[in-house]
Amino acid sequence: MAFSLYMSSSTWTHFPHQPHHRITAFSSILGAFLATNYCNLLTSDARKSLNKLVFTVFTPALMFASLAKTVTLQDIISWWFMPINIGLTFLFGGILGWIVVKILRPKPYLEGLIIATCSSGNLGNLLLIIVPAICNEDGSPFGNRNVCSSVGLSYASFSMALGGFYIWTYSYQLVKTSSVKFKELQAAEAEEISKTPNKDFDATSQTYLLSGDGDDQGHVAITVSSTKSSGDTQIQIVPEEPTSNESFWKQLLEPLQKILEELMAPPTIGAILGFIFGATVWLRNLLIGDAAPLRVVQDSIKLLGDGTIPCITLILGGNLIQGLRSSTLKPLIIVAVVCVRYLLLPAIGICVVKAAGNLGFLPSDPLFHFVLMTQFSLPPAMNIGTMTQLFDVAQEECSVLFLWTYLVASIALTAWSTVFMWILS
Repeated sequence: MAFSLYMSSSTWTHFPHQPHHRITAFSSILGAFLATNYCNLLTSDARKSLNKLVFTVFTPALMFASLAKTVTLQDIISWWFMPINIGLTFLFGGILGWIVVKILRPKPYLEGLIIATCSSGNLGNLLLIIVPAICNEDGSPFGNRNVCSSVGLSYASFSMALGGFYIWTYSYQLVKTSSVKFKELQAAEAEEISKTPNKDFDATSQTYLLSGDGDDQGHVAITVSSTKSSGDTQIQIVPEEPTSNESFWKQLLEPLQKILEELMAPPTIGAILGFIFGATVWLRNLLIGDAAPLRVVQDSIKLLGDGTIPCITLILGGNLIQGLRSSTLKPLIIVAVVCVRYLLLPAIGICVVKAAGNLGFLPSDPLFHFVLMTQFSLPPAMNIGTMTQLFDVAQEECSVLFLWTYLVASIALTAWSTVFMWILS
């Protein structure tokens, strides 16, 4: 995407063309071509298999390699407000997304996707592009370009790791819940269609049916009454109370079990290990540096992590072809998500960062303030596409949403970057 302009000293300047831009654009176009009937290489099954590799191998490797190399224990302590800031982006975005769902009333399987795209920004990949580009420009408002680039990459890597933690817990659960609801609705509809009424059946005054396969499912009582004078038969379905209740401890431990399940997702494990190796000096020295004895391990992990973005964009490009053909996403939903991400959230972000700065919660570095504000104005996280593919729900709608939000991002990020630097100057 062409995040190409910013204003320094009241003049507009072009960002240099970054390799990341070319990789992203080319991978998306290539993915769309490979998924067409003409080529038919990136089929639905192929995209699912590739997506599993991204989920279990490439993304954890990217998280670990970035964190272990760039974030130290001192950084984690001094940048303590960043995880709170990212949490606030998810909080406000989730609330606004919930309002959009309640007002527009989309199909149930789209609710999690809409809330996730409103709340989850691309907190790593784009910052890795934007921040160094600003630092390398002549007349950058953030001081020496070498120092700015080094510190900016640390900010971006820390943001990516924290964002990945939130995304692979909160957003992951949203998409997973939507998938479960969608499959339950599909099963209920299929079961309803498969039932054909039989008017000639003989029944006693009360017949009990067992719903589901397990013995612990609730029964349904069907009361059949007949009127001799008219010959009419009335059927009344009365749900029977479940015979057993879940124990108090099971209800109490179930949320904790779900949280642990989300923490065991491979990307989250990669982020946690990256934090541990980055914050522990002797572990860091094993992997990082020219004299590190296990330097080849870090190089190999980084090589795997570098494949994350191209693979994700290949999948998104392939899904986009199918999405343009079969997506039933309403234009009003696209407009609502765009307004949340590029109008409401950035304005909230300015207020949050300014208030935190006035209260003395932030370091004096203006680049840190800029990164915090930018976290509120980014397009949706690309990992959401990985999740929809993983759970086989709303892949086409996700790709269409990504198409429009990333097109608008080329204008919105330029405008908001200008506003942020004007505020910080």
